[in-house]
Amino acid sequence: MSTEVKVPVLPESVSDATIATWHKQPGDAVARDENIVDLETDKVVLEVPSPVDGVIKELKFAEGDTVESQQLIAIIEEGAAPAKPAEAAKAEAKQEAPKAAAAAAPAAAAKPVDTSELSPAGRRVATEHGIDPANVAGSGRHGQVTKEDLVNYMRNGPGDRPLPGGARPEERVPMTRIRKRIAERLMQSKDSIAMLTSFNEVNLAKVKQMRKDMGEAFEKQHGVRLGFMSFFVKAAAEALRRHPIVNASVDGDDVIYHGYSDISIAVSTDRGLVTPVLRNAESMSFAEVEGGIREYADKARKGGLSLDDLQGGTFTITNGGTFGSLMSTPIVNPPQSAILGMHTIKDRPVAENGQIVVAPMMYIALSYDHRIIDGKDAVLFLVDIKEQLENPHRMLLGL
Repeated sequence: MSTEVKVPVLPESVSDATIATWHKQPGDAVARDENIVDLETDKVVLEVPSPVDGVIKELKFAEGDTVESQQLIAIIEEGAAPAKPAEAAKAEAKQEAPKAAAAAAPAAAAKPVDTSELSPAGRRVATEHGIDPANVAGSGRHGQVTKEDLVNYMRNGPGDRPLPGGARPEERVPMTRIRKRIAERLMQSKDSIAMLTSFNEVNLAKVKQMRKDMGEAFEKQHGVRLGFMSFFVKAAAEALRRHPIVNASVDGDDVIYHGYSDISIAVSTDRGLVTPVLRNAESMSFAEVEGGIREYADKARKGGLSLDDLQGGTFTITNGGTFGSLMSTPIVNPPQSAILGMHTIKDRPVAENGQIVVAPMMYIALSYDHRIIDGKDAVLFLVDIKEQLENPHRMLLGL
């Protein structure tokens, strides 16, 4: 019996998807829930699992083709894989003989391949094509090997091969849909928003001390670490309540005031920056914020963020400090009107009660839409954030 495989239902904000990678070809056996194809949308990469055990009978589209919601993309013939013809079986046995001999060699001759640090898509590429990630130069965060690195290695071989003298190599690679969408939104922000950035600095000594004093008990109680981001999220949610114009958005000639704080947290992935949303952050505890951030980070690493995770958001927090950024001017994410930029923490001499002390300082930045947010509102918002973080016990008491 034949079973149809269709594009999942896409939300209204996503009109279509692109066939990114077929993981199975006609004639391949497939198990129920095994990923058949990666579909790339403007926001996330969706995996399409097989609904049944069987054999791929037909693929309706090629990699790079555009497909729409609920469109038929493959047909699976239910049941076991067909027996191989005798000649094909002999040829395969001949090809497998050297592998069997190598497997019978002393264990010391075999080098174990560690794919534990790869994403699920990366592990599939490495496993299917016998690539040792240790031989691949990583372009991801902290030198992590990405799926794209593995695909490029498979196509082009090691990147350290000697080049002819005077060679000036170039490679033209099409943008992914996610990267194109990021580019479009950045240009939309530049062209449609009167953007301005204000700065301040925060002494995080008391936050660091609170994490030191209570971090172990917090983790034991809630099962998540007490990080810096939860302090910033809670401070932002409270500041947004007191300065509602920063939480508003422009719709034509109207200003929409949001009575809730859906805070987008910028997360860097192999395919680009994504911003999953912590909904109703004003009502979340520190533990709920940390748990939500950890869940999104895990999903992002595994390519499991859903479209619902990324929809909406009234305000964004981005942390360039994880990459060592000392100061930056983050770009507003339309239709939001403001974004808070965190940066790296540096010990610097500061004046405190008439004395020079060394303190862990962070520059913070607020980029905002000057069409509706005046400079005074932006400065007062940043001062509010600063005062809460320099007196974190006030957040716990709701002051």
